[in-house]
Amino acid sequence: MATDDLTLVKRVRDGDQRAFKLLVERYQRKVYAVALGMLKDKEEAMDVSQEAFVKVYKYLDHFKGDSSFYTWLYRITVNICIDVMRRKGASGGDAEEFDESVATDLSEARIGALGSRLGTNPQKSALRRELAEKIQEALAAVPEKHRAILLLREIEGMSYEDLSRTLDIPKGTVMSRLFHARAKVQKILSEYLELDEAKSGVGSE
Repeated sequence: MATDDLTLVKRVRDGDQRAFKLLVERYQRKVYAVALGMLKDKEEAMDVSQEAFVKVYKYLDHFKGDSSFYTWLYRITVNICIDVMRRKGASGGDAEEFDESVATDLSEARIGALGSRLGTNPQKSALRRELAEKIQEALAAVPEKHRAILLLREIEGMSYEDLSRTLDIPKGTVMSRLFHARAKVQKILSEYLELDEAKSGVGSE
């Protein structure tokens, strides 16, 4: 059975470097996926991932354990991403080529009812990467704070309570931001799916 996070944290505090390595291995892909989703740049996402774990190690004594370790880690990651975006002038620049595994995460995200439309239709399964790119474009159009909530909720599956603790905002604010972010992304994806169905001749003989 895998060692739980809090036990690993205690071991790191006691000087066990291998325990920290286990924490990094457990969460590095998820941290990278969140950073890539927010920044749309593979190199920046990698830099953010590394910086997040450096900060985790440096400030581990500040972790009180009143929330889960991953909540604390994702809060650090999101804050670093927001700092990077502000330095860049928010959402400037073009999206880089997608990491295939992250593109899959994006295309299978539970954004309203739209994520399941590709998953249940075999004819559309080949278009998942294209949908992932459309999701990425939609995310780029969402304000940075809304984007963080959408990624953590839809891809990481965080509860409203965890989101509230991670982002240090009231639960009502989480729900409001999530509603507006979903609405914007759904509008873009609905337009894409309707165009795709028209191109494929759905309903024709």
